[in-house]
Formats: sequence, C-alpha cells, structure tokens
Amino acid sequence: MEALADYSQHTKTQFLDDIERRLTGFMVRCVKVCRTLPDTYEGRHFGHQLLRSSSSAAANFRAVRRGRSQKEYYAKLSITLEELDESLFWLETIITLELISENRLSDLLDEGSQLVKILSKSRKTVSD
Repeated sequence: MEALADYSQHTKTQFLDDIERRLTGFMVRCVKVCRTLPDTYEGRHFGHQLLRSSSSAAANFRAVRRGRSQKEYYAKLSITLEELDESLFWLETIITLELISENRLSDLLDEGSQLVKILSKSRKTVSD
C-alpha cells in the first residue's frame, strides 16, 4: 500500500479538486472492472452494485463541494464515504467469489482504501 498523499500544503480548493479527480478516476476504473465481469447472474448483479456505488461516491462528492453549510458538507461527505466503502465491499466480494483475481484489483482496492482514509480524516476535521 502506498503512503497517503500529503495534502498539508494544498489549499482547500486544490484538495477538493484532487479528491474529485481521484473519485472520478476510481469510478471509471470500476466501470472498466464491470466490463470484464462474466456474463452470469452474479457477474451482472455485483457489477451493477459496483457501478451504482462507485458512481454515487463520485457524484455525491460533487455535491460536497456545493454544500451550503458545514452540516450539509458533513452529511454529503458521509454519504460519499458510505458509497465508497460499499464499492470496496463489492470489489472484495468479486475477489472472494473469484470473478476477478485479487492481483488484478489490488491497485484499485488500495486507491479506494486511501480515499476512505483521507475522506474520513476530512470529515473528522469538519466535525471538530
């Protein structure tokens, strides 16, 4: 696992821009994973779930950026985190069921885990 990105020298806008870019990239990579899943009931089902949760994480983060208050920012960030964590669950399920090997998904899992840690820290900072 790579070290977490150091955002200490970033402005809030730079931080938000980078996280939005990373979440969009995560979603695009999840779409590509779904395209390689087998055309079976399980492949379609877990693929749909992964598409839904990863795209929801990216879309909700855009809403984070447009939050009108700290409470709204916190709420949307919480939804983003929940959907991102769910995406990790579906990726882990795909691996557990041997639909795609862990080796092929390890970088994507790492990126998702890093994003969860970064956003969890950001949410805690907002709540303090």
